[in-house]
Amino acid sequence: MPVSSTTRRIPRRSRTTRRSLTLGLVGALAVAAGPVPEAGAATPATTRPSTATGATVANPVVAGPIARTTPVGDPGHGYPFLATDVNLAAAGYVEEEFFLFGTATRYAVQGTQNATTIATDQPYGTRLVVRRPANTKKFNGVVIAEWNNVSNQWDQEVDWFQSHEHLIRSGYAWVGVSAQRAGLHSATGLKAWSPARYGPLDVTVGGTVTDDSLSYDIFSQAVKAVRNPTGVDPLGKLPAPQYVIATGHSQSAGRLANYYNGVQQSANVLDAVVLHGGGGVLRTDLATPVFRINSEGDVASGILPAAARAQADSPVLRSWEVAGASHGDWKLITDYGPLRKRDIGSYPGGYPGEPQTCTLPSLSRIPQHMVQNAVYDHTVAWIAQGVAPPSAPPIRTTTTTPPAVARDDLGLALDGIRLAQHHVPLRVNSGSNTGPGFCFLDGSSVPLTDAQLAARYPTVGAYVDASVAATLAAADAGYLPASFTRDPAWYSDLRDLITEYVAAGRITDYVAARLEDRLQRAEQAGTAGNAARAGELLGQLADRARQRITGDPAARDAVLRVTEALIALLDAAERRNR
Repeated sequence: MPVSSTTRRIPRRSRTTRRSLTLGLVGALAVAAGPVPEAGAATPATTRPSTATGATVANPVVAGPIARTTPVGDPGHGYPFLATDVNLAAAGYVEEEFFLFGTATRYAVQGTQNATTIATDQPYGTRLVVRRPANTKKFNGVVIAEWNNVSNQWDQEVDWFQSHEHLIRSGYAWVGVSAQRAGLHSATGLKAWSPARYGPLDVTVGGTVTDDSLSYDIFSQAVKAVRNPTGVDPLGKLPAPQYVIATGHSQSAGRLANYYNGVQQSANVLDAVVLHGGGGVLRTDLATPVFRINSEGDVASGILPAAARAQADSPVLRSWEVAGASHGDWKLITDYGPLRKRDIGSYPGGYPGEPQTCTLPSLSRIPQHMVQNAVYDHTVAWIAQGVAPPSAPPIRTTTTTPPAVARDDLGLALDGIRLAQHHVPLRVNSGSNTGPGFCFLDGSSVPLTDAQLAARYPTVGAYVDASVAATLAAADAGYLPASFTRDPAWYSDLRDLITEYVAAGRITDYVAARLEDRLQRAEQAGTAGNAARAGELLGQLADRARQRITGDPAARDAVLRVTEALIALLDAAERRNR
């Protein structure tokens, strides 16, 4: 039911919150009783024990935690590469790095067949980065093990950047695994970045292995070290995890698809796999659940092959596609950019303030990460209680080879998971773009003009009602996690909007500062779970916008649309939880 535009309403995300996350474990997965879905979800009475024993997987020798010999950002690089800038201590989390040493099997993988052995007893050394609750009470019993992406020729933890706020809020432990050669041995890899720190590591057997055939068993052993350590425990004093879910984006999704098809059956060390932004055809005879989430850009570019898209959902497979979303998006680039600048020396393409090289303004603003957050929670319920995730309609296409996405008169993709930011647009977000480098992966985001906005939403309330209804519908369908209103993206989107109007000379710096004062405080309250206080502060922000943005009604209404919708969304979510 649409929410009245006169109702006090709710919030969005900022870099301020990234550095001061507050852990409010609403619906967290309790260790003592076993993982359960978030508040508001149906909870079966029993929890299934894991059947992922990893009995045939060797235990590596774990060394660490590896000491930090310089401050983060120091040119001596005596700290973990891409060490997080999130204030983990404030959230009751710690970050530690470990080295793994052992001998692994080289595998050849092909299609959906079992992997074949190339060689055994191959020595290796690699690393893990662990971000985990500092104590048992905050741990939900689930480890997310990310296969680090190496497309840029260095380790990149895409899924951490996308979902870290939710993982922390819900009590997950996250482990990043450096499994591939490029991440360690390229000209920009770990060993070149810090010879003193990473010199002992090697996944090439002294340069004799020139492919990634060792990566699969290295990943298995990394997971084994986390779930059943024989010496140093990377999870410290936390109990052994009840479940381990592997995740990987893009190139890493492809590696994990190979792993799923060729290695998981024999290794049996994972409880489930999440493939984000790719992943090929999957075998259908395994009991291990696999969840595939792809953006519109993954469909349009062919990163998700047509044969993989054609695979129907099954008792062990779910595939979701998010309309308007891009392979690399605004959330990823704005979270990752400062760390890349610090440790590599340059911002990624599309980063705010950097030269824009794509044909259209790059980086979709569709918050696909919120859907990804729901994917992780659904996957836990799937393996822990046998609650299958909901299915979702695929994005509509007019042709499959090459893929062509069906669009409406604005250019918005049809069908798929349509979040409010796509279904009730303020911008035309697309998974497609053209230009050099990664433009084809970064998608685009073009603001609607004042005239277009006025025609679509004659009043602020018209936008509010439609946007809130679309968001609540997505939540009801299971495409958003139960705690979606606590995501900081609600606040940062409003902040980014105000910043854009300041840059255009339509809102003064003075007025922006008055709005930011309330926005920061609302963000702190909202992400901590205090919806009533966040709504009150956002109401004050709206009042200031009405009073102070007087010479440009279109700019005033632009701020009010988003602010009033956020207030209404918080209010509606609060009423539902009473």
